[in-house]
Amino acid sequence: MADYAIFQSGGKQYRAKAGDILKLEKIKGEGKVEFDHVLMVGDKIGNPTVTGAKVLAEIVEQTRADKIIVFKKKRRHNYRRTKGHRQQLTVVKITEIKG
Repeated sequence: MADYAIFQSGGKQYRAKAGDILKLEKIKGEGKVEFDHVLMVGDKIGNPTVTGAKVLAEIVEQTRADKIIVFKKKRRHNYRRTKGHRQQLTVVKITEIKG
């Protein structure tokens, strides 16, 4: 069993060990989830992925990130726009790394 793995989810890459709790971009569903797009397991580097490697996790909760404010302004034109955004997140707990 490897001590850590790097996997890809939602266009981003994450480094995980068994027992880690990660905040990922929203994943549909609940219960157990499996990531099979594993780029690296321990000292094995994939080309582009490691064949047969999987990261198993369970979904802890579906939540949202803190609000960010998007503010646009053009000086001397009385142009101001304010918009907020909250990214939807999924909190997962890594249970096992197979590789």
